[in-house]
Amino acid sequence: MASENHKESASNNPGLLGTGPDEETKGYFMQQTMFRIKDPKVSLDFYSRVLGMALLKRLDFPEMKFSLYFMGYEDPASAPSNPVERTVWTFRKLATIELTHNWGTESDPEFKGYHNGNSEPRGFGHIGITVDDTYKACERFERLGVEFVKKPDDGKMKGIAFIKDPDGYWIEIFDLEAIGNVTTAAS
Repeated sequence: MASENHKESASNNPGLLGTGPDEETKGYFMQQTMFRIKDPKVSLDFYSRVLGMALLKRLDFPEMKFSLYFMGYEDPASAPSNPVERTVWTFRKLATIELTHNWGTESDPEFKGYHNGNSEPRGFGHIGITVDDTYKACERFERLGVEFVKKPDDGKMKGIAFIKDPDGYWIEIFDLEAIGNVTTAAS
């Protein structure tokens, strides 16, 4: 039986509910993270070709002049063909990326881009993608011209990398062995 004094226990984490999740939240799950994007053509290429995600669902809102692109690691061939059922199918998937495009930003010379959370004032940091082999993935990213924030052998945390998407959002890249090694002392 697990010790009640492990790092994740409520007694070691003030503010954490010690009785487990409230019964009323049992069906909750993390479904999406939203990034505002300047140009869907560039971002869709990055998330599909570079990171291997698929477009699960696109929603257009002409009255409000924006589109949503839901990307994830699911097989879109398994999605229903009915548009409404496909939307519900998409919203059942875990950990998708919602790319939000406000129409016109891609061609507006005055548009300066969005805050990525990693410049002052800092806020949002990054998303993380698990890969089979961090070093091989990063070699591929280099060949594809992806911008790095941190390469796997830079800094103190060896074996993990950070890349940028076309809008400057940071993406942590790691494999399971590397993340285990990097976090051993902190575990």
